[in-house]
Amino acid sequence: MCGIAGLFAPSDYRSPSVAQFDIRLVTGILGHRGPDYRRIFECLAQQDGEASLGRVKLGHCRLAIIDTLSGANQPLTSQDGRYTLVYNGEVYNFVELRSELIKLKCKFYTDSDTEVLLAAWSVWRESALSRLRGMFSCAIFDSEENSLYLCRDAFGIKPLYYFLERNSIFFASEIPALLALTGVNPVENTAVTYRYLTWGQYDDSADTFFDGIRQLPPGHYFKVNLRDLARGGAVAPPSRWWSPSIIEKKTITFNDAAEQVRHSFLSNLRMHLRSDVPLAVSLSGGIDSSAVLCGIRHLEPELPINAFSYVARGADIDEERWVDFANAAAGSVANKILIDANDVVSDIDDMIRFQGEPFGGTSIYAQYRVCKAMRSQGFVVALEGQGADEIYAGYSGFPGARIHSLLDEGRWLEAYKFLRSWLDWPGRRLPEGVASVIAEISGGAPYSLLSRLSGRDPSPSWLQMEAVRRSGISVRDIKRASALAVPGRRLAGKLAQALTERGLPALLRHGDRNAMRFSVENRVPFLTTDQVEFALSLPERFLVSDSGETKRVLRAAMRGIVPDAILDRRDKIGFKTPEREWIVRLINGLEGLTDPRSFPPLLNYEVVHAGLRAFVAGRGPSTDQVWRWINYIRWHQQFFR
Repeated sequence: MCGIAGLFAPSDYRSPSVAQFDIRLVTGILGHRGPDYRRIFECLAQQDGEASLGRVKLGHCRLAIIDTLSGANQPLTSQDGRYTLVYNGEVYNFVELRSELIKLKCKFYTDSDTEVLLAAWSVWRESALSRLRGMFSCAIFDSEENSLYLCRDAFGIKPLYYFLERNSIFFASEIPALLALTGVNPVENTAVTYRYLTWGQYDDSADTFFDGIRQLPPGHYFKVNLRDLARGGAVAPPSRWWSPSIIEKKTITFNDAAEQVRHSFLSNLRMHLRSDVPLAVSLSGGIDSSAVLCGIRHLEPELPINAFSYVARGADIDEERWVDFANAAAGSVANKILIDANDVVSDIDDMIRFQGEPFGGTSIYAQYRVCKAMRSQGFVVALEGQGADEIYAGYSGFPGARIHSLLDEGRWLEAYKFLRSWLDWPGRRLPEGVASVIAEISGGAPYSLLSRLSGRDPSPSWLQMEAVRRSGISVRDIKRASALAVPGRRLAGKLAQALTERGLPALLRHGDRNAMRFSVENRVPFLTTDQVEFALSLPERFLVSDSGETKRVLRAAMRGIVPDAILDRRDKIGFKTPEREWIVRLINGLEGLTDPRSFPPLLNYEVVHAGLRAFVAGRGPSTDQVWRWINYIRWHQQFFR
């Protein structure tokens, strides 16, 4: 829902981008995020009611979801005139919060969650954030204390970028809009690019691929004192308002845990169905998206449901039969999207432009096409199962962390038995399991050596390493320690890190940009703080069983709602694509991909060009590496032309 942008610049700020800029231009750039309405708020921030500190501008473009009438349009100013809000997202428990605020003498004139959020801030200020169950990024101007607050939800489901320059601050929902707002020429962040190209890591810190542009981290708010900023004073860093706890509930039984997971998920799912516009489900056929689809049917027996799925007919990665299982169980209308390699060539530049930064893998294109199909059929809200893997230990079950916890407690034989049982599941190999344990336990030089043995070269010939070293970048894969690395709770700590630092933030970025590209709001009902906090408090064997079964407690919780055939699946596919075929078609079909006149200077042209041709011939680099080359080259050609 929506796009936001804004700035504060002091009265003597002389940048043409501020003096001449009309923020309507920025909200136009963000128009795909909110095609229904656009408006700006503009005022002078006054010092002690007299001298002007500078100008505040807040812009909003709206995708109307809840209370679609004009009274709910933004920017919205509080009844006493003190606070002005621009907001992107949904507060799903706005009905409950509204009832609580009415008891505190608050008055409401709309049925929107926006008005509830503004009233909650007026009453509780920063502590309101922990009361919100939803996804949001927002900016709030406090005219009484001359402060600008930037806030982001616990998991970073909704984006918020900012740029500090001298005595001013700029912010926006997406980087292209922020670049237009600042008027500065973009400068590449070589350190972020290096980590993406060599290790495939991105969206795991506040830094972006653009130097000076930062994203507000998940679960943080940023209070900017405009008096201090206008005078050139230091700005305090963002403050954390939420972080996950991994303290274990030692007395709970498995059955009680499964029952509570079931109740919490269904309760949150019901709130995620609040909408005044049509909604649909993004269905892969796996446990998580099937839980969303079948959970909706469990809650709403008569509700018409449309499910949209990417299928790869004829490929060993095709999940169509699982999609059919889920649709049959839920009685939902199946909408299946098939993709030809030529479609990827036609759409790749558009997808890269709207993602704003490089990303990993072609599966993101499958999601892009699903969102496009939803909007073309009139659906404005999409529900999906993102986040369950990071909450309930999906994927391959994070075996290194699970074994590390057992070793912490001296349970060596159990660790050995776990690894043996873990290997009985499809797609798992001994080298992978052993490597995950070594990577989890080791650090420093051993960790870097393991990275090199796994094929990740910190100084590849295809990079202009002299330029990398001049940037002062550490040319080795450094293990990022988690603050939640607690002995005996390594798996829970790993999941907490995946939720807020490395893993989920990137996936949420992909989902938000793909959906909003087509003016679709993407909802993720697994991602609420109450569900996460409960899951991370459970004994680790409830998450990954002693036999290596992933999502153990979630599977148990969904019995009777999701078909057993899906819950008993031992594989995981998701939105996997015929990646090699698509990449070969991109190499052969993208005009100007290897044009030396627009080739990124950080890459060694001859080596990359030869690597691409070798890949087409069936030799050479991995698909992951070639995809990152293509994605980075095309992104660089668009933003640094």
